Amino acid sequence: MTRLIALGVLAALFFSSTFVLNRSMSLEGGHWVWTASLRFAWMLLLLTGWMLAARGPRGVRAAWTLFRRHPAFWTAAGSVGFGVFYSLVSFASSYAAGWVVAATWQTTLLATPLVLLAFGRRVPARGVLLTLLIFAGILLVNAEHAGTGGAGGAWRGALPVVLAAFAYPLGNQMVWEARNGGHGRIPAMADPALDDRFAVVWLMTLGSVPFWLLLALAARPPAPSAGQVASTGVVALLAGVVATTLFLHARHGAREPYELAAVDSTQAAEVVFSLAGEVLLLDAALPGAAGWAGIALTVVGLVLYVRAQTVPAGAPAPP
Repeated sequence: MTRLIALGVLAALFFSSTFVLNRSMSLEGGHWVWTASLRFAWMLLLLTGWMLAARGPRGVRAAWTLFRRHPAFWTAAGSVGFGVFYSLVSFASSYAAGWVVAATWQTTLLATPLVLLAFGRRVPARGVLLTLLIFAGILLVNAEHAGTGGAGGAWRGALPVVLAAFAYPLGNQMVWEARNGGHGRIPAMADPALDDRFAVVWLMTLGSVPFWLLLALAARPPAPSAGQVASTGVVALLAGVVATTLFLHARHGAREPYELAAVDSTQAAEVVFSLAGEVLLLDAALPGAAGWAGIALTVVGLVLYVRAQTVPAGAPAPP
C-alpha cells in the first residue's frame, strides 16, 4: 500500500510539469496553440517509439488497422478527449498561474460521474457534501486570482479549465463504451489492441491530429521558438510517458477498491507540486490566505471524495 501511494505521488510530481511548463512558455511569449499542439506531436512520436520497442511493428500495425476501420470515431474521441481538453488547459495558462490551473483542473474528478450519468451508467450517490467542499476550495483559489489579476483574467483562466475537465472524461468514456459493446452511434470494438493502454492513447493522439491542424489554421499563431518546441517535448516525456506509466502501474497494482481510491487521491498533490515548481523555477509569489485555504479545501476534499466513492477501474489518468 505504501509503495502504491509513493508511486502515485511520484506520478503527480511528473504530471505537475504540465502546469508549470505551460505557464513558463506563456510567460516567455509562447502561443498557447503551439503549447498544446506540439505536445501531442511529440506524444505521437514518443508513443510510436514506445510501441515499436514494446510490441514491435506488429503492435503498431494492429493499432493502425483499428484506426482505419473507425476513423470517424477515433477523430471524434481524440478531438474531444485530447484536442478540446488540452487546448483549453493551454489557453488558461496564458491567464492564470499553473497552481491555479492545477487546482481548478481537479474539477475533472467531479465531472467524471456526470459524464457517466450522461451515458446511462450508474454512479454512487455518496459524496455530495465533499463535492461542495471541493468546489468551495476551487472558488477560493480563483477568487484570490481575481483579486490579484482581475475578474476578466480569472474567468479566462478558470472557465476553460472547467470545460476541459468535462471534455477529458467524455473522450475517454467514448473509448470505454466502444470497448464494452458500443453505445448509440459509438461502434463496438472487440479488438485486442484496446487491451494496451498505450495503444489507446496512441489512437486518440492520432485522432486528434485533424483538430490541431484546424486549430492552427484558424488561430494562425506566430512560429514557435526553439525553446517552446523543446519545452513541449519535455512535457510530453514527463507527463505523457513517465507520469502516465507510473500512475497506471500504481493503479494496476491495487488489489482492493480502497487501494485504488488511495492511488487516485494522490493526484491532489499536483496542486502542491505545481505551486512549489512555480515558486522555485518561475519566482512566483506565494498565495495569500484565500489561496492557501482553497488549496487545503481542494486537496482534503479530493482525498475524502475519492475514498468515499467506488472508483471505476478504467478511470483516466490526469494530463
